[in-house]
Amino acid sequence: MPLLTLFDGDRSGTATAVLTSDGPALEPDDVLALTGWEVKPYGLCRGDVCNPATFPDGPVTLTALAEALHRPLAVEVGISTAAVLGEAGGSTVHLGELAPALELADVDGTPVQLTGRGRKTAVVVWSTWCGCRYELPSWQRLANELAPDGLDLVTVALDDDRDAVRKWSSRVDGLPVAIDPHHRVSDLFGVVNVPATVWLDEEGRVVKPPTIAPGDDQFAEYTEVESSAHHDALRSWVHGGTVPVAEAADETEAVRTARAERRLAAWLHRAGDTEAAQRHFAAAIELAPLDFSIRRSSMPARGQDPFVGEEFLELWEQWSAAGRPGYRPTAAP
Repeated sequence: MPLLTLFDGDRSGTATAVLTSDGPALEPDDVLALTGWEVKPYGLCRGDVCNPATFPDGPVTLTALAEALHRPLAVEVGISTAAVLGEAGGSTVHLGELAPALELADVDGTPVQLTGRGRKTAVVVWSTWCGCRYELPSWQRLANELAPDGLDLVTVALDDDRDAVRKWSSRVDGLPVAIDPHHRVSDLFGVVNVPATVWLDEEGRVVKPPTIAPGDDQFAEYTEVESSAHHDALRSWVHGGTVPVAEAADETEAVRTARAERRLAAWLHRAGDTEAAQRHFAAAIELAPLDFSIRRSSMPARGQDPFVGEEFLELWEQWSAAGRPGYRPTAAP
């Protein structure tokens, strides 16, 4: 019997799969052990979340599991049998909603708490495949300025390569820099491009969903966004509680499935199954062709230059022609 690795949010594990005519399946007890769901009289529950789904007496196929939980699914059956359960529709935390606990690690494995810090928090999302990697010192200066007034500023790199992140995080001292190879901040807040910021109040509620926010103006010619608009708005919020007007983009089933495909592709790439990884990267890009956090972030793994390569220039032209979707700057205070 083959082993199957299942990814579900921050959970992952491996169990023996059963091959059926409908694809790979797992025994119900294995599904529960891997995902953390519990069978209760009113359905499947995990924490405060319950789903009226039920399991059959026999093996549960991955397709049936995804349908029962209303989740997108990405599966690879081959050298490395693996599956990713994506986020359910409506799982993105919107304006005014309480963000669930989210903790990532820095390049050394030290935990970095992103939500529930008990203070106003600005989460800055960046990546080494973006020019925003040069802006960490600017974010550190802003963090140092506003920390005495009650703000925590934490940063998150959407990267698979810890050493690549370390090259840039080592240039700032005291600024929390988490690494997010699974793009959990994208799933949680709906981040589609970087640099972006999300603001959380002292209770952990979203007061500003993701908007584009450069740390400084090194690349203003290309971003067409001045950093002062975000920084002044952040100061106004910290000092006086004034929140800029912002709207989160609606997410589609295609985007949620694309994120599951991207996560599976990245895992396959790290496992050395390059051919399978490329197929799932391609599937993710087909579903969300203008999502930079999916398409551009995967370029290094696909042998493409994410800065001046032909595909990046093509993406930039397509994205610009479409009106620069997902690139909403922060409104001035």
